[in-house]
Amino acid sequence: MWHELKIPDLRDRAILVTGASTGIGAAVAKAFAAQGARVAVHYNESAAAAEAVVDEIARGGGNGILIQGDVSKPGESERVVEAAAENLGGLDGLVNNAGGMLGRVPTTEMDDAHYARVMDLNARSVLAATRAAIPFLRRRQGFVINTTSIAARNGGGNGAILYAAAKGFVSTITHGHAKEFVGDGIRVNAVAPGIISTPFHDRYTSAEMLDTQRQSVPMARVGTPDECVGAYLFLASPLLSGYITGQIIEVNGGQLMP
Repeated sequence: MWHELKIPDLRDRAILVTGASTGIGAAVAKAFAAQGARVAVHYNESAAAAEAVVDEIARGGGNGILIQGDVSKPGESERVVEAAAENLGGLDGLVNNAGGMLGRVPTTEMDDAHYARVMDLNARSVLAATRAAIPFLRRRQGFVINTTSIAARNGGGNGAILYAAAKGFVSTITHGHAKEFVGDGIRVNAVAPGIISTPFHDRYTSAEMLDTQRQSVPMARVGTPDECVGAYLFLASPLLSGYITGQIIEVNGGQLMP
């Protein structure tokens, strides 16, 4: 597994991972720390889970710090980025992973408040965090990795259309930012997980629905957060992906083959 990988150009890098208390974000934060990176572990409500991530990083001899913030609120993404840069002595990388469905709500039952919450968390926060991080990343020719979703391509499942649309925004802005910031030496890419066993599905997907989704995966199983990690490490490393920008790596067991 990724614990055994040694990617030398990730050592001593300062990296902020948003939404890093559980699921994919937690796995990514721990993986960067295992490579010798200094990692800011961002969380909002899951303080105990985030503390457990940092504790595990410390037990492994790594360097992790906690930063709390509700990135769905105006100004919070910027504050989180600035706090990470201050505590880590700058930034080499930003992983925009914070997001969530916030409930399965059919379009005809959706109100403006739900729309605002979903778009602020999944779309606006990515734009705000990236904008705040660019001055720091420019100094070190760093990277941005966004977490999008298979839903950005297939429109999402029942009650998840707005979430899918927000992730479509993330995919599109990945392409746009890759072109906008290439002159600064900043690479911008994304990872698009498919059906991954995380608290996301524990909260919003019934066992019956999850089984139906699983049957559409050629590998015939649900993925794990650890199986997503390699894509992030690859995209973060100039040694491995220095000529790659504006790309989206699909991690979905063959469910979607674009």
